[in-house]
Amino acid sequence: MADPHPNTRLEAFCDGVFAIALTLLIIDIKVPTAEGIGSTRELWLALKRLGPSIFAFILSFAVILITWVNHHRFFRQVNKSSPSFVYANGLLLLTVVFMPFPTAMLGEYLMTDHAAPAVVTYNAVTVVQAIAWILVARSARRLTKDEKAAALIRDGNRNGYMAVVVYSLLALLAFWFPLTIAIVTTLLWAYWLVFSLQAE
Repeated sequence: MADPHPNTRLEAFCDGVFAIALTLLIIDIKVPTAEGIGSTRELWLALKRLGPSIFAFILSFAVILITWVNHHRFFRQVNKSSPSFVYANGLLLLTVVFMPFPTAMLGEYLMTDHAAPAVVTYNAVTVVQAIAWILVARSARRLTKDEKAAALIRDGNRNGYMAVVVYSLLALLAFWFPLTIAIVTTLLWAYWLVFSLQAE
């Protein structure tokens, strides 16, 4: 029996990759070992030291979840497929799968004097993801099912260009102000979350 939609297998594959990436985010958060804990107070302190890692995990979980929601919304607007659409989705998945690495760096180094490379890398990955979104939107323009869908794709394309500019600037400024930029990055993703919740 033929697939009911030409992108059924691609969407199922993408969903699997998103699910694996979300799961991998938690791997770097380890329970404090009993050997180093001599009292309840020491356990609380050890848990406190996990704070940056937990923050990075929650941020990246939200980033990947928002990406998945928008990806699902994109797939509802197309009724055809093309090689460029498939490969653009592949680039987007590459950024999703790579996300656990900058997340682990952010958790490890955010509250140290060496936070800049972690924050720069985190925002740089977001820049590449925005470029991937632009390519997905561009390849999807000829695959849309109606004019309303085409308009939504064009909106996504504009958001992609805006994200490239904003996150490139943040990556650059993170060389000098890593903690401030980490906060700004978090607030921006909170904005994208609210925007995503309000979108139809």
